[in-house]
This record gives sequence, structure tokens and C-alpha cells, in this order.
Amino acid sequence: MDPKSGFNHSSRTFHSLKPPLNLPPPHIPISAATYALSLRRHSPFPDSLTALIDSATGNHLSFSDFIQRAQTLATNLTSILKLSKGDTALILSPNLINIPILCFALLSIGVVISPANPASTRSELTRLVRISKPIIAFATSAYADEIPEVKLGTVVIDSEEFESLVMMTRPGVRLGRVEVSQSDVAAILYSSGTTGNVKGVMLTHRNLIALVGVYDAVRVKREEPAVFLYTMPFFHVYGFTFSLRALVLSDTVVIMERFTLRRMLSAVERFRVTHLAVVPPLVVAMTKDGVTEGYDLRSLQGVACGAAPLGKDTVAAFKFKFPGVVIIQGYGLTESTAGIVRTMTAEETSRPGTTGRLVPGVEAKIVNPNTGEAMSPSEQGELWIRGPSIMKGYAGDPEATSATLVDGWLRTGDLCYFDDDGFMYVVDRLKELIKYKGYQVAPAELEQLLLSHPEINDAAVIPYPDEEAGEVPMAFVVRQPQSSLGEAEIIDFVAKQVAPYKKIRRVAFIESIPKNAAGKILRKDLNKIALQRSFSKL
Repeated sequence: MDPKSGFNHSSRTFHSLKPPLNLPPPHIPISAATYALSLRRHSPFPDSLTALIDSATGNHLSFSDFIQRAQTLATNLTSILKLSKGDTALILSPNLINIPILCFALLSIGVVISPANPASTRSELTRLVRISKPIIAFATSAYADEIPEVKLGTVVIDSEEFESLVMMTRPGVRLGRVEVSQSDVAAILYSSGTTGNVKGVMLTHRNLIALVGVYDAVRVKREEPAVFLYTMPFFHVYGFTFSLRALVLSDTVVIMERFTLRRMLSAVERFRVTHLAVVPPLVVAMTKDGVTEGYDLRSLQGVACGAAPLGKDTVAAFKFKFPGVVIIQGYGLTESTAGIVRTMTAEETSRPGTTGRLVPGVEAKIVNPNTGEAMSPSEQGELWIRGPSIMKGYAGDPEATSATLVDGWLRTGDLCYFDDDGFMYVVDRLKELIKYKGYQVAPAELEQLLLSHPEINDAAVIPYPDEEAGEVPMAFVVRQPQSSLGEAEIIDFVAKQVAPYKKIRRVAFIESIPKNAAGKILRKDLNKIALQRSFSKL
């Protein structure tokens, strides 16, 4: 194995350069919740430390409060609601302090967690229920009526009933021992559905144990605990897994129920936030002139960014504006239990364009999508990964599972490459590449260029059908307020910086770019808009 890149020339695979994971043997029965709690012994901070803060009210809970309430809730879920190992619970809620408590309680008794986007329509929820087959639902009062009928009904999270389940201890009633196997499904999370029908990703307790094991293995010694503000929803794998990270590493978490950029900046100032967990559009927004004026952000030390690629120009602009703040990038999928590539050290975070190196326990290969051949460093192809954090499969969808999991390898669908030092670079989604006269054009590259323009607030690029070229790059652009930027100026701006085949050929102006909860562009929605506009012209 090459000690610089981690590339094994005989197996044609890349290996993590980090120390190996020290996980419990797979056959030992232990839940992800129990294992996460066991790793808290490595924390130098006491359980009296603040675990959760409600950004709207300032209410907070210590880690000892959190653990106590989760244990009480777990006891009442089994004794009062009669939930048992193997049952599935649908969760429909914005980010609230009670959600991590509920998730931890369910994990500890072997109930499968299935959190969904509260913005889902009733028909969308009906499909999710068909996928995960929950027997009970937990939802806030604003969304409870949207949930289709389930066997044990819906428990309203912002109600006295739920509060009593969290707080009420009954004399003589104790939680019985629940034996959870690591191979048991712990959660069913829903893939974004940006390129097809939504799927239920089955993550096991072993997957989550591997995730928290990585956090423990690479923990950084701190004199004071980190204060994280989460902008991403708990129903997304990014937010869901960061909640477990906080328990293991003793991070104080500031929770926002209703997000706006201004509220986020205000919360950073009020709670002396040291780290933000964000998606790329927020990093872009913070680089724009005037956005952060009037806020004291001196407590900020790092920004963890994931869910979509972050361009070199955006990173450079952010570092220029916030020279003391480190950008921590990562790459992962719902199917890989979030991050499997990450920047960790000062050297790694200083490398422009990379998402980092493989985390402990993960193996990867770059596969030529046309020939199936495993590629060498610096050669592009589809990223395949394997390791203890790879999903069990898609719930009720063996066909999609067999197409995605091949001999233990997860096909990511992403075009990537590793350099000679083991750093990974994401080029784009394979299915989203634009085919212009036989050339492949990556939308992400053009989007990053567009976002570097001072008068462009947001942008997305899609393939537009063309009789001569097959497809041409079309840009959807959100201009800055009061900007009169025109189509010709945008086309010229990009043309000066790219090869001729990559040039933008069409531009449409739009009020906002459609995105999912994780900040990923909903290109299928833009495709519809583009076709509608062409038909209206006809």
C-alpha cells in the first residue's frame, strides 16, 4: 500500500490512512445508544455540561438531564405505549429539544426510527408509511393531522401527554433489558429523491456504532467544549448523525426550530457558538457583502460543511472574510451513514477543492463507468465504497438494493478521484453530467464559477436538449437585489474561464433555486421549468 495515497496497487483500492477503528465484535449484542454512552467515558467534560439549547427561548438541558429524560421516556414507551424491539416509529417534526431525546430513547429499546420531512404532503407521507411500515407516529400538533392512520396512532410531541412520558417516573416500574443485535435495523432514513423515487435507507446499529467509533477515534482535545449550532434538520442523515456525535464528544448543541440566516447569526452571537454545521448555500451567503455586518461572530472557530460540493472560489472568499475560521468539509451519503471522507487536520483543511481523506475503517475504489475497471490515483470514475457504515439496503426494494450494493461495495453514483496524497475530489453526479457533443460537462464546476460573480446570489446549471449538440449547459440564476445583470454578461463571464465546450449557452433568471432540506439542488424541478418556458415560447 502506498503510504501517501493509501492506494493498494494489487487490489486497486484506496485505504484510510487513519488509525484503525476499535469497534466491538459484530456478534456482541449492543445498541448504538448504549455504545455512544460508553464512549462518553473518554470525554474530559462532566455530565453537568449543557447538552442542548433552544435558540428561541434560551432553555437548556445538561447531559445528565438528557440521559435521565431519555431513560424515563424509554421506560414509558415500553410500559405505557407497549413499544417493543423491531417496531418502527415515524417522526414528523421540526428541530426541537425533545427530538434527540426521543431518538435516543427509541434506539435504546430497539425501535426503528424513521424521521421524515415535516413539509411532506399527505400523499408523500402515505408513500413513506408504505416504505417503513410504522406502527406509531410522533409529530408536532402542526403536522399530526397529515399522517396516515397507523396502528397505535400519533403521539403529539408538543403536548402534555408527551411531556409526561418524558418526565414521569412511576414507582416500581423499570426498563427491562432489551437485547439489541448490531445487525438490527436502527433507522430508516429517506433518500432525497432528487433523481428518482424516494427510497427508505435501512441503517443498522452496527452502522451507527461505526459512525460514533470514528468520532471517538479522531476526537480533538479541547480545553472547553465546542458549541455547535445545527442548521440542518434532524430528519436528514447529516443532522441525525451529528446528534450522536454531540453525545460522544460532549458538544453543546444550539437547536433552531425556525431557520433564517439572520436568526442563525444572532444565535452565534448570543450563545457564543464556536462551530456551525451548514450546507454550501449558507457558506456562500455568508461571503456576500453586508450579510454579517452588525453581528459579533468572534466566537466562531469552525464551519462544518457537507451535503453538496463547496467550490474553491467560495472557500477562498469565506477565508478572506473570516481568516480565523476553519472550513471542515466532508462527503457522505445517507447510504453510508453520512461522512466517509472528511478534512480533519490543519493540513487537510488548507487544501482547496478537496472533501478530505477516508475516515478510519473505510475502503474505496474509483471505477471506470464504461469498462468497470478500477482506476489509479488522479483518474476519474465512479466512487465505490465499503466498510462497517454501509447501509443494509433499501426497505422493501430488493431491486434497487442489488443495483446499489455490489459484492459488499456501495456504488455512490458520484464522479470522483483521489490524488497522490489520498485526498478525494468530487467532480459531480454521474447522472447529472451534461453531454455536449460527446464531451462531459460537470454542472458543479459551472455553478461554482457563477457563484463567484459578485452580482449572483445563487445559481444552478442543468442540461438543456439541443438538436446539434445533444445537450447544452443552461444556467438558472438568482441575482443580487438591485442587480441588472443580463444573459450576455453571464455567458461572457463564464466563457472567459472555461474551455469552449463548457460554455453556458442559455440563461434563465429565477427568484430562488429549488432545493431539498439538505441544500441539494432539485434539478428535476428546474428541468420542468426549462421545458415549460420553451413550450410557452412555442
